[in-house]
Order: sequence, then C-alpha cells, then structure tokens
Amino acid sequence: MRMINYKRHLSRAALNRTGHMPMRGQRGFTLLELMVVAAIMVVLLAMAVGRYDQALIKSHEAVLRQDLRDMRKAIQDYTTDKEAAPNSLDDLVPNYLRAIPKDPISGQMDWNPSNCDTLLSPDQVAGGICDVNSSSSKVSPFDNTPYSSW
Repeated sequence: MRMINYKRHLSRAALNRTGHMPMRGQRGFTLLELMVVAAIMVVLLAMAVGRYDQALIKSHEAVLRQDLRDMRKAIQDYTTDKEAAPNSLDDLVPNYLRAIPKDPISGQMDWNPSNCDTLLSPDQVAGGICDVNSSSSKVSPFDNTPYSSW
C-alpha cells in the first residue's frame, strides 16, 4: 500500500500562508469581528445621512434666495419699464420671468407678494407689488429665521 502525500494534492487555495493546512476553526471571521465592522458601518452611515439632510436644506435655501432675488429684480424692471408696479406676479411672465418658480421650501407656487403705495421713481404713476416673500411657516435651522422674512 502506497502512502499519499496529502499536502501535495491539495490546491494552493486550501493552504494558508505558511504552506500548511489551516486548522479547523481558523476559516472566516468571528462573530465579534463582524459585529465591530457592522457597528462602524452604522456610525458612518448615520453621519452621512445627517450631512446629506443638511446639504439638501442648504440647497433649498440657496434656490429660495436666488428665486427671491430674480423675482424682486423682475418687479423693479417691470416697474421701471411700465412706470407702474405689477398687480400680480403673473404680470411678470413672459417678458421678465419665464415662469413663476415654485417655492423650494413649500414646493408650491404660493408666494406672498407685498403691495406698496410708495413709488420707486418719479415717473411711476401707480402702486402695486413691490416685494415678494416665501409663504412657508418653516424656520431655517441655520439662521433661526423664518423663511417668510427673507
């Protein structure tokens, strides 16, 4: 009867780095190691979600600021050109704005226009809308100011 050298017949993948067969129980990870890795991943994921929410709010605030700036400029341009303030925001479309934007905070086109009787120029003959604000009742978490006051 001939002795077979089992080490020679095993594939290289079955041998560990030292060239010996691994002992039973040395394959894979322990439950403790897996739990530590899972806990680290949960902590990193929680941090990422928090930062994503903050970035999303900041982007909505930036869009709100830009929309308010554009509509206020359009109101001033309309008032200068027509020598009268617009009676509604719809008067600004299509010559001064392509469309009335949605309020990024509320997701609706529910802007809060302010009517003024003050005249912006000596040539202006009638009052009308002189400012616009968000109608959202939410408060900015970064400035602690209501969006309706911007």
